[in-house]
Amino acid sequence: MAKYDVIIKNGTVFDGKGNEGKEIDIGVKDGIIEEIGDLKNDSADKIIDANGKYVSPGFIDLTNHSDTHWSIFQHPSQESLIRQGITTIIGGNCGLSLAPLLKIKNIEGIEKWVDVSKININWQTMEDFFSEMGKHKLGVNFCTLVGFNTLHRAIMGNETDAPSEKQINQIKLLFEKTIKAGVFGISTSFGSVYAPSFSEKEIVEVLKTAAENGVIAKHHLEDEGKNILPSVSRVIGLARESKVKTHISHLKALGKTGWGYFKNALEVVERGQNEGLEITCDFFPYTRTGSSLFMFLPPWTRKAGPVEILEILRARDSKKRNDILHYLKDMTLHYEKITVASALRKLENIGKTIAEMSEYSGLPGEEIILELLEANNLQVSIFSEVISEENIKELAAKEYSAIASDGVGYDINIKYEISSIKSDLPHPRSFGAFPRAMRIFARENKILSWEKIIHKMTGLPAEILSLKNRGVIEKNGFADIVVFNPETIADRADYYSPMKFSEGISDVLVNGEIVFDGNKLTGKIAGKILKNK
Repeated sequence: MAKYDVIIKNGTVFDGKGNEGKEIDIGVKDGIIEEIGDLKNDSADKIIDANGKYVSPGFIDLTNHSDTHWSIFQHPSQESLIRQGITTIIGGNCGLSLAPLLKIKNIEGIEKWVDVSKININWQTMEDFFSEMGKHKLGVNFCTLVGFNTLHRAIMGNETDAPSEKQINQIKLLFEKTIKAGVFGISTSFGSVYAPSFSEKEIVEVLKTAAENGVIAKHHLEDEGKNILPSVSRVIGLARESKVKTHISHLKALGKTGWGYFKNALEVVERGQNEGLEITCDFFPYTRTGSSLFMFLPPWTRKAGPVEILEILRARDSKKRNDILHYLKDMTLHYEKITVASALRKLENIGKTIAEMSEYSGLPGEEIILELLEANNLQVSIFSEVISEENIKELAAKEYSAIASDGVGYDINIKYEISSIKSDLPHPRSFGAFPRAMRIFARENKILSWEKIIHKMTGLPAEILSLKNRGVIEKNGFADIVVFNPETIADRADYYSPMKFSEGISDVLVNGEIVFDGNKLTGKIAGKILKNK
């Protein structure tokens, strides 16, 4: 008769590899899954009766922003993620990471979400960052990519000239140091306002360095609107040239003009796969995106840089400004479905739609967008219903697509005030992305079987990231485990009440510790820093 710390019995266990569930028991000891089988004669300090419930590996959130939104420091329990069943998050997404910061000004990339004047940065290198993170309590496991934009700015600062050969080599060397420190890859955002000086040679050379070191390249598409097809083609071309394992973050087509190209974009991805390229993606199960208002501007403006863009916006009768207005009008945006989520100034606009502001001011929606961007130094985030539900369903059915939140973790015990968090209205995906995916794709629409939807949240993201011994339930694996009721698991957060916790999850283990039990956190903080070593 064996003794365990925890036994989970009587549940239907899904291993995370895409196999059907089995009625089997799990024995956990010292943070590890020590035994799987019939444990009815064994004992444990805690027995979880999962009768009528499903048991799966803890969910892995490939595209998460708790780091760059600073919530891993402000909200250490990451309760909104734990209550979704998320046990591991990946930071450093969309071109930005919290290290390396060779100059203090390099942190400016996150200032659209965080008041950088009020935060304490006492690290420079990725090793320093990991050391500092090790001193903080973490509710979930945390691993990170390094941001391409962060690397570039560490060497180039705010220079707009393309890097020289020597500077490219410095960027590559710095990247190699972050890999040795334990990052899992590199992320890009070529459509960022901070990306005007990236040269194609720099990009290819850095991605080749990723390939040589066996880590992933994770891309935020340059254009997710009507130019989604050339944007996806560019990523596939970079994968072909560099031979790097490639992943597209939060794949989607924005606006009706982009929807029709989505199927073709998937065909481009699949042609690349047929060539032998390793290409995957993730997505969130919402028709409204949470993003920067800046991303609605035409691609040519983003290459101009923030200073020049603001000059264009202030030049009321200039040709370039009028070209932007015509571009926005051609996008056929539904302004009644675009809500301001955060802004630096005029906080009274938060929670209002572009249509409401247009009606009040008498200005067309395109002009409202430009005035908002100008008044807030381009730093405005929005919720926008610009994603096709049919496209989401089509992507969900693809074997190479994983579920991700693209969200941020929050704790309920911290009073929520509009003035205290720059992302003033959290997107509901921060509270419900994973349960929503299971509700929509498995229970209600039956697009995916339970074993397949669980695989998209566990084994597949672990495989994509090359994360060992997580995302699966097997002997000697780490005991990140979720117990949930398949009949009741659901999201409750919406755009009007975005901070409602999900329901249907009864137990969550992180590294063998029960962190969620019944309907409350247990008070145990069991997350670890995970390194690619």
